Amino acid sequence: MPSEEPPYLRIADDLRHRVAGGEWRVGERLPSRAQLALSYRVGANVLQRAQELLIVEGVLEGRAGSGTYVRVPAERRPMVRSRLRGDDGRTARPPLRPGLDERTPAGTWDAHSFARTPAPPRIAVRLGIEPGDPTVRTCYEFLTDGRPVQTAESWEPMAVTGGTPVLLPELGPLAGRGVVERMASIGIVVDRVVERPRPARATQEQAHLLGISAGDLVTLIERTSYDPDGRAVETADLVVPDSRWEIVYELPVQGH
Repeated sequence: MPSEEPPYLRIADDLRHRVAGGEWRVGERLPSRAQLALSYRVGANVLQRAQELLIVEGVLEGRAGSGTYVRVPAERRPMVRSRLRGDDGRTARPPLRPGLDERTPAGTWDAHSFARTPAPPRIAVRLGIEPGDPTVRTCYEFLTDGRPVQTAESWEPMAVTGGTPVLLPELGPLAGRGVVERMASIGIVVDRVVERPRPARATQEQAHLLGISAGDLVTLIERTSYDPDGRAVETADLVVPDSRWEIVYELPVQGH
């Protein structure tokens, strides 16, 4: 005989229907957790778990020290990833004009690099090196209109850039010039970039940087740059809030 549905799932489903039915308007504060827990005849921890599920789904939002509200739908803007617009995989950052609208203001970014970072197993697989091999890890945060747009984390094998002037992506003579130009300066051609986008949930650290809630839906783009021999010279994880940005790929037509 199948087990009964957990109480928090039943409550989450009921709250979802009540919100959809207009019992609480968009942006309106829900009754306190204590009040709702009493009305559902459950403990506060069960009610909290139900609300946290709806927060992850984007139905509700929690505001520290204020309560839980019906989430205001955010306008999703297109973020173009295109060689036509200069997004040729040269760096871990997106185009500084992330939208299709050319009036979108240029963005800014902050970056911090850490040399001799041991490659985590999943990164070692992508770079074709051994776990623990030294890499340069660079963390990026990108802003448009002073608001966080995305984060990125890149890794480059020190076996490739060690002892060269371009060891640190955002320092030195070619600071910020991108993977293609930096690698070309040390005789390495980058001729292929592979991107694998997939849905993911924001970690606590990503949520803090992006101004969203932990568990919110994000688009994770795993991007790796290769030389003509198929050697990976850089790999990166780009994280974009799904509620704000829609990833759009613009591809050139061969021969034009």
